[in-house]
Amino acid sequence: MPVDLWPQPVLDLLATGDDRPVFEDGDRIVTAAGMSALVRRIAAGFRDAGLRPGDGVALDVGVTAEAFAAVIAAFAMGARVSGIRPGLTPDQLGHLLASADARLVGEAGLAGLLRAPDDGVPLVAAGRPAGIARITWTSGSTGNPKGCAQTYAAMSAAWAAYPDRWPPAVAELAGRLGRYLVFGSLSSQVMLEYAILTLAAGGTLVAARPPGLPGMIARHRATASVITVGKLHQLVHDQRTRPADLSSLRALLVSGSPLAPGRLAEALEVLGPVVFHGYGQTETGMIAMATPAELLGDPAVLATVGRPPAVVDVSIRDAAGRPAAEGELFVRTPAQATAYWADPAESAEVFTGGWVRTRDLARLDANGYLQLLGRVRDVIIVEANLVYAGAVERVLSADPAVAEAYVVGRPDDVTGEAVHAYVVPATGHTPDVARLRRLVADTLGAAARPHSVQVITGVPLTPAGKPDKPALTRLDAAGGRAAR
Repeated sequence: MPVDLWPQPVLDLLATGDDRPVFEDGDRIVTAAGMSALVRRIAAGFRDAGLRPGDGVALDVGVTAEAFAAVIAAFAMGARVSGIRPGLTPDQLGHLLASADARLVGEAGLAGLLRAPDDGVPLVAAGRPAGIARITWTSGSTGNPKGCAQTYAAMSAAWAAYPDRWPPAVAELAGRLGRYLVFGSLSSQVMLEYAILTLAAGGTLVAARPPGLPGMIARHRATASVITVGKLHQLVHDQRTRPADLSSLRALLVSGSPLAPGRLAEALEVLGPVVFHGYGQTETGMIAMATPAELLGDPAVLATVGRPPAVVDVSIRDAAGRPAAEGELFVRTPAQATAYWADPAESAEVFTGGWVRTRDLARLDANGYLQLLGRVRDVIIVEANLVYAGAVERVLSADPAVAEAYVVGRPDDVTGEAVHAYVVPATGHTPDVARLRRLVADTLGAAARPHSVQVITGVPLTPAGKPDKPALTRLDAAGGRAAR
């Protein structure tokens, strides 16, 4: 068994960290030794409950020291770990649990696991390199969540827990992660990845408690956090109008929706040299990153998502799969997923010949910086959640009052991008736009809820006779009836 099999580096770090603080939640501070004991107790609870390597566990837990310990303990047991994203509908949750063949562990179940005694025996990672370690589930905006499956070998090849593997941009970020704000879900891929990076860099995970930005940065004396594009826009606005004390802040890692160069420049101007602009996908992990110094040193870098590190292979291909200066981006990363769980057709489409098809259009500039040009797929990124336009259109079109439905995305200062819908009424019907918005949210989740629904008499067409979605975004509201 490899000594560095995931999560052995984390287990060793905690077991040897003694009184170093690793998790802070209000007045409660958990040391490395205390966290190590929590992990051992929860692992013992899993063992007593009959969990074995390869069994499925779905964690629906909050942001606490116990939640972090549960994630690490489940990995230590060699389980197939799924995190539950907030906001799933009951039907989506049921589909996820059935598809993942996983036992659900919520807060009550976690409390039960913690009743197991700590025998003090150091844990040894029990996973199998070829076994599935983690299924990271999408938001469910296709109708049901889709799971990206990573093996234990892939997670063991990741860079976060190993300072000697950190690419230069990541090493720069790591030095600023003294007090990293954690929120949402500790089983989130992004949140866990940078939590592990924080611990490996000697920092502390700090539970973010409401109210939100910018107050929580000042209140927790946070040095770093992950932030979506929408929340970044709001933070910049708030700092212009009602400045808070952000003197502790040293790093904001922007993720999710595309970020316009002008808005990125504004964020650096208002917040200072703290913004790291990164790009990655659930299927791949980090693909590229730009540091504040790079962004401030060359205006051209503002139009990019940074430079892929040496360990990331990049291939840009035309529609026929041939190398091209501009085209669809394919990547290979050390810790990429291997497939979509129980979805061989979609897996064959995306995971091809050892490469991951990003379905993003891109080019590399003369200095090796990656610029995104658009998307092959019709997807809208809302608060870092992928919302597929086709899925929303199908829900809207199923309503008896709707003859046709079309969905587009537009930039949004709150959510990064927002869903906007256009519906053609069925003969003799008047669509209830408020009900349509609720129907989408109930079926696909809150992220997919249309920001607006506009009733139109017909869809504009291209010269080829196909729906012209760009023309839809130019429609004047006077030509139809819009609702929010």
